[in-house]
Amino acid sequence: MSGVERRTLRFDDPALEGVEIPLVEVQGGEAGPHVALIAGVHGCEYSSIQAVRRFVRELDPARLRGRLTAAAIVNPASFWQRTPFVSPADGQNLNRCFPGDPAGGYSDVLAHRLFDALIRPADALLDLHGGDMVEALEPFALFDASPVEDRARPLAEAFGLPYVTRVERGSSPVAGTTSAAAAEAGIPAVIAEVGGRGLLEEEAVATHVAGIENVLRTLGMLPGAPAPPPRPQHLVERFVWLRSQHAGWWQPAVRAGDRVAAGDRLGDVEDLFGERLERVDAPEDGVVLFITSSPAMAADGLLLGLGAGLEQIR
Repeated sequence: MSGVERRTLRFDDPALEGVEIPLVEVQGGEAGPHVALIAGVHGCEYSSIQAVRRFVRELDPARLRGRLTAAAIVNPASFWQRTPFVSPADGQNLNRCFPGDPAGGYSDVLAHRLFDALIRPADALLDLHGGDMVEALEPFALFDASPVEDRARPLAEAFGLPYVTRVERGSSPVAGTTSAAAAEAGIPAVIAEVGGRGLLEEEAVATHVAGIENVLRTLGMLPGAPAPPPRPQHLVERFVWLRSQHAGWWQPAVRAGDRVAAGDRLGDVEDLFGERLERVDAPEDGVVLFITSSPAMAADGLLLGLGAGLEQIR
């Protein structure tokens, strides 16, 4: 029988005392896949959080085949304390901790419990993100190179964003993401990035919601033919993250979404008197997928992410 159940996920680990995660289970009227839909891994990415909240409130269970498990805020401490990127309990980025460690610190234990409760039981994972408080970005979807990438890639493309990034294990600038851990467990997963700078933007929310619906249509969980991906849509073969050599004032010369050629000036890091400490150039052709929007830059701070090896797929 179709229906909606709302409950609160709690844990008995001492490290997670007081952690409460609102969870919505939507059971469709017919058998079908089980999809986990999450957001709020980073608590200040509000458009993605709102998209999950809106989608599950507006979803008619009678239209659904299969089951949807949705959690809009899986890192509640980061949400309530408004900490960009990291968990306030230990300063760790939760999306570098999956599949987690039950014997580790707060973020490791939380990642472990979330993986076991939400990701491992699912047939597919959708993890919604957006630019955090000091991050502007160009919308893109991400999937991991893995034995299940042939199942993950169509879902990433179906999300309907202009760039689809394939992350190769071992050459990625990050590890421990939800999608990588899911792929390792044989679960196709997509991370969708829309919105930025910690803002709640209606256009970003609507784009996320449309992406969720199209992925569920692609999986046969909602009626109707999937909408074709936008044209042009490009595959990104490499994700290149550029970091500063010096602490200083970051003065970008490009914006998220800009196409650049190898050698193009991307910006400068200056001292606080305005003298250039370093010029930042593009190491290869690509597109600026995200950029740090705050001028305050630490030594070895993240300046921007460049999508390289572009291939038009539509």
